[in-house]
Amino acid sequence: MQWELPKPFIHTVQVKPEHVDGLHHANNAEYVRWCERAAWSHSVALGLDVTNYQSMDRGMAIRQAEYDYILAAREGDELLIGTWLTMVDGRLNMTRKFQVFRASDEALVLRASWQMVCIELSSGKPKRMPQTFKDIYCPAVVSEDELPQGQ
Repeated sequence: MQWELPKPFIHTVQVKPEHVDGLHHANNAEYVRWCERAAWSHSVALGLDVTNYQSMDRGMAIRQAEYDYILAAREGDELLIGTWLTMVDGRLNMTRKFQVFRASDEALVLRASWQMVCIELSSGKPKRMPQTFKDIYCPAVVSEDELPQGQ
């Protein structure tokens, strides 16, 4: 795979019949769900799950999302979803990026990014990140400066 950033967290999905629409490819809404699952899997692997969010009354909510659909995925395809945190400002904001490759031919299928903001779950209003978020998410940030030379 030609990952744009080093050390992706990889979440694998199989395109099933229920993911395919009338155009005979994976429906665009499925990619949104798959990216969400990949992001949660990454967060859990780092040590923060939804119960942690609930107990702290804080969460990271998507403020802006961008999806670039490059190639179609079809029923039976195995997809590798790579995700990274690329910015955590330690106050309110975080950026997450994604790439989705088809495993069989390593073709890039989708590229996406999310701009997120920390919110207080009980009010829905932006609030500063708890120290736990900073302690867990900041060390996981991957930057383009970490790319191996020649890429």
